[in-house]
Amino acid sequence: MSTRIEIIQQLQPVVSTKALRSIAGTCTADYALISVKPTDYSMGQNVLERMEQIADATGALMLYADHYAMTGGKREPHPCIDLQEGALRDDFDFGGLLLIRTSALKDFFIGNPTDYEYAGVYALRLYMQRTGQIFHVNEYLYTEEETDTRKSGEKQFDYVNPRNREVQIEMERACTEHLQAIGAAVDTTHRLEPDFSEGSFPVEASVVIPVYNRAKTIADAVKSALEQQTTFSFNVIVVDNHSTDGTGEILRSLSNPSLKVITPERTDLGIGGCWNEAVYSQHCGRFAVQLDSDDLYSSPHTLQRIVDCFHEQHAAMVIGSYRMCDFELNTLPPGIIDHREWTDENGPNNALRINGLGAPRAFFTPLLRKVGFPNTSYGEDYALGLWFSRHHRIGRIYDELYLCRRWGGNSDAALSIDRINANNHYKDSLRTIELLARKKK
Repeated sequence: MSTRIEIIQQLQPVVSTKALRSIAGTCTADYALISVKPTDYSMGQNVLERMEQIADATGALMLYADHYAMTGGKREPHPCIDLQEGALRDDFDFGGLLLIRTSALKDFFIGNPTDYEYAGVYALRLYMQRTGQIFHVNEYLYTEEETDTRKSGEKQFDYVNPRNREVQIEMERACTEHLQAIGAAVDTTHRLEPDFSEGSFPVEASVVIPVYNRAKTIADAVKSALEQQTTFSFNVIVVDNHSTDGTGEILRSLSNPSLKVITPERTDLGIGGCWNEAVYSQHCGRFAVQLDSDDLYSSPHTLQRIVDCFHEQHAAMVIGSYRMCDFELNTLPPGIIDHREWTDENGPNNALRINGLGAPRAFFTPLLRKVGFPNTSYGEDYALGLWFSRHHRIGRIYDELYLCRRWGGNSDAALSIDRINANNHYKDSLRTIELLARKKK
């Protein structure tokens, strides 16, 4: 048993700076093993000795490890992912146990007077990210009882739950202070305004719908778009990514002069690549507005409201609000996702902390054509949101505009840990790219 690691046993998980300050003041060991989750743990073989060995060898300020999760009496591997420079999510999955170098914990309180009730550990690990190393141990060192058995599709929206608002305000403050400390904060008083007279377009707006094998939903989505009532001309561009389930036949049956169906020549396109096919086509309007092939606009006035918002808020990108529902349009938890945590003054900085920006999304086409979508099928819209927020104002509409339908075949309602990790790793890489770009600006 290691005598250089002190196991911190508390009635509640450590999250506040008050608790961390108490540990820093009383811990006499070289390292403190701290629990940050409200659960029970069972330690693996020679865990403390192994942690001590790795911490000494790497000089890391903090260690976290892969582990097992016990759910309903069944033990399953729960791997973590490596921490990138841009991995600023406050919900980054470190697991429940963190090994902290005591000297680094004491140093944290020198020149860091901010007191946090909820964001203490988050602020600490951001401090360690910019001053030293946080090391991921690719070994299953312990087992933790899983107390949150909700599906991934429900957990991912905790950061927009109004009940968590006080927590999120603290997290945003800690993240912003970190960005300021490393020279990566966006100054929102110096944003570029779009010139809406730029370019010539066949219509004022285009609803863009990428689709692959959505025979069950595509007709509803297209009709929802075609039924929009506007004071300007618009069309609907569907990019059929070589569907094999009859989606193409359904699209051909929806005869309408405002419906433009594109079948790409390429066969290696993700959702982002399909967006590019629409945006760079001769059919695209001045504004390109998103509608997923599973989903619906909640009103025939959605498109009008979005285009009006561009002009009213002098925005280069507009994001609305949506309601989670099942295929029968019954509301699902957490209901309306309006991202009210976004503020015009600090939204671009907070965007690096949260995992999404909302829907529906719309773009001023000339600017969108300058940057383009990454050719991926996850996070492609988030990448664009980060880029636009660095340079331009993002307009927000907090009323429900959109129905996000979760149904039996929906791809992201309940993801495996491996899929969650892959998605998070990719979005962290987008944050890293954006962080580096902001530091150079």
